Amino acid sequence: MASVLFPLLACSLMTIAWAGNFYQDFDITWGEGRAKILDNAQLLTLSLDKSSGSGFQSKNEYLFGKIDMQLKLVPGNSAGTVTAYYLSSQGPSHDEIDFEFLGNLSGDPYTLHTNVFTQGKGNREMQFHLWFDPTKDFHTYSILWNPRHVIFMVDGIPIRDFKNLESRGVAFPKSQPMRIYSSLWNADDWATQGGRIKTDWTNAPFTASYRNFNADACIWSSGTSNCPNSQKSDNAGWWNQELDSASQQRMRWAQQNYMIYNYCTDLNRFPQGLPPECSIA
Repeated sequence: MASVLFPLLACSLMTIAWAGNFYQDFDITWGEGRAKILDNAQLLTLSLDKSSGSGFQSKNEYLFGKIDMQLKLVPGNSAGTVTAYYLSSQGPSHDEIDFEFLGNLSGDPYTLHTNVFTQGKGNREMQFHLWFDPTKDFHTYSILWNPRHVIFMVDGIPIRDFKNLESRGVAFPKSQPMRIYSSLWNADDWATQGGRIKTDWTNAPFTASYRNFNADACIWSSGTSNCPNSQKSDNAGWWNQELDSASQQRMRWAQQNYMIYNYCTDLNRFPQGLPPECSIA
């Protein structure tokens, strides 16, 4: 029952924020003024200096959806900094879907770090270098999360597809509603070349920018989802989407040319055997 992922078809479950009004959709949660909502609520910036970073979270919780955000990352020497943009539930058995952008020395590429946590267990990292400079302009980073797939996309190109393989004993994030979070923080103990390159505070403040948020998603409220069962069964929406053959080819292109780490090939890390999903096509 594959449906075409590109372009996204018009039928959708719920449009939350086409206009990207950051006052309406997000709360600034920390940073003491280092996070700012600007340009008539169409732009949000996070800043990091030696005293503190900053962050925000969505007002709504979601249980499945297609989440888009445009980001422009910290320019110049961003070594030691991490810009995190992710979905997460709460508690020790939480679910989480991560984009993290690990800064680097001027002229060296950012590392895009992805991970999926299910029931508190992560260790599913895949890392990429991007095929463009993510500091020069805004680019769209998307998560399509439905009951069968978690698909990571960059400018509409899929880079990773974490499939629901519960029938094969692999947990999948499907029952815990998640908020959207983002933060800019100092992680120079590990972020750049394993912590060998430290943050150069003479370049502070470091700033990342956000615009054009859109959540075509199911809002979770008072213990229930707002998604009607009739729309869940519609094959045209994101609820049933998966990668068609052309999209799978795009993902292979991204992984073959730009993936720099895949937990499914790290035999040293898993001496007792790779995680079970790594051997399932």
